[in-house]
Amino acid sequence: MRDEMICVGAVSGSYGVQGEVRIKSFCATPEDIETYSPLTCEHGVDVFHLSLIRPIKNGFVARLVEVKTKEQGDALKGTQLFARRAQLPSLPDDEYYHSDLVGLTVSDTGGTLIGTVKSVQNHGATDLLEIQSPGSSATILLPFTLAAVPTVDLDAGRIVADPPDGVL
Repeated sequence: MRDEMICVGAVSGSYGVQGEVRIKSFCATPEDIETYSPLTCEHGVDVFHLSLIRPIKNGFVARLVEVKTKEQGDALKGTQLFARRAQLPSLPDDEYYHSDLVGLTVSDTGGTLIGTVKSVQNHGATDLLEIQSPGSSATILLPFTLAAVPTVDLDAGRIVADPPDGVL
């Protein structure tokens, strides 16, 4: 698990003609993405040494040592940037990396299986667990709050949920 790769940002495209790129950070403190450099692509093949130049709307202008031209920056548009799990800070007991939650089984407080966490989404208000129902492609969105998700047991690979009325 310590060698696991965690997505910490993405390249949004080039910025200007000098090879700078626009970076969108997925870190809790957006500027921290620079401290996890060097970053890699999803498969770990391409390595990027990142330094932030300045903040812009929805991200940063950054320099990737490996990118020299606007065309190279354009070619990286959409590339996700990953850091090794060991590079990231430890979290308090009540906080989790999204990648830790994906794949966990979710049961209600009575022990009935609800499904498996497919993804963690955030549309501005709070994190939502997208849970795929067993034996189906149907999903439900469960608010990731202490009231709706009282127990997360990473070691056992399970979540105990108390969904609000109407969610199921």
